[in-house]
Amino acid sequence: MTSRREFITLVGGAAAWPIAARAQQPAMPVVGFLQSGSLAATAHTRAAFHSGLREGGYVEGQNVGIIYRYADGQYDRLPFLAADLISNNVVAIFAGGPPATRAAKEATTTKPIIFTTGDPVTSGLVASLNRPGGNLTGVAFFAALLGAKQFGLLRELVPNAVTIGMLVNPNFPDAPTTVADGQAAARAEGLELQVFHTSNEGELVAAFADMRKRRIDAVVVVADIFFDSRRDQVVALASRHTIPAIYPWRDYVMAGGLMSYGTSLTDGYRQAGNYVARILRGAQPSDLPVVRPTQFELVINLKAAKALGLTVPPTLQVAADEVIE
Repeated sequence: MTSRREFITLVGGAAAWPIAARAQQPAMPVVGFLQSGSLAATAHTRAAFHSGLREGGYVEGQNVGIIYRYADGQYDRLPFLAADLISNNVVAIFAGGPPATRAAKEATTTKPIIFTTGDPVTSGLVASLNRPGGNLTGVAFFAALLGAKQFGLLRELVPNAVTIGMLVNPNFPDAPTTVADGQAAARAEGLELQVFHTSNEGELVAAFADMRKRRIDAVVVVADIFFDSRRDQVVALASRHTIPAIYPWRDYVMAGGLMSYGTSLTDGYRQAGNYVARILRGAQPSDLPVVRPTQFELVINLKAAKALGLTVPPTLQVAADEVIE
């Protein structure tokens, strides 16, 4: 017989709170929090989500309960975790990332779902940005637009680059779209793109060795929890093989990576938390337009650039939101 502690671990790890949720007074609404990543890797975005809730007048434990479920990067667990949240009678679900959003959408057509994802129209999550319809709305990051900017930044930092690599997890649901967008962005910059698929640590190590062998001039690391949960290893491999890399989020640069450009995850999660608060106050998802993060971050590590033999142009340094000496 499976013990109760073992069951809790199976459905959400140490962050699961089914007892606390059920112990709340009936008047206190309970929200589900479904995340593709792990508790540790998403601490900063979770804090931003809580900040958005507070802006809307809700504080966990005071006037709202939250049940947390983490897939720890194992996307196949998400449908089970989403169904578990529904069984706990949550009034709404926050879904962090495309895989979690799709799992939540498949789990319910009636409970409000507030997401952070890529392009929700192209992926069929909503009818339109202004009038999403149905039971989903949230924050869209639009990776295609970011990809074009990332390739342009690499071109500026590595002006002699000819061939750019793209590190992609084939198990990521939006992988085909991401690759297509990358190919279009590379063509626009007059660059050749080579895609390196990796879905486990052995393939990750082999991919960087292969990039070195093929003389890849630089690499774009795609936004995906598989890489984010291994950011120290990814940064170390890029450094070991002396391959300039651009990452989706500043955390990679803080870990020693060269450069990052992307939407502010904390800003996006704050906006999502605020939308959850509006749902709790009675708003309908179909009436809340999908929003875009208002903050974008370019972060450059001069020490990493020097180690790679690169000189960061003054124009890039001026444009950067943060330059790490």
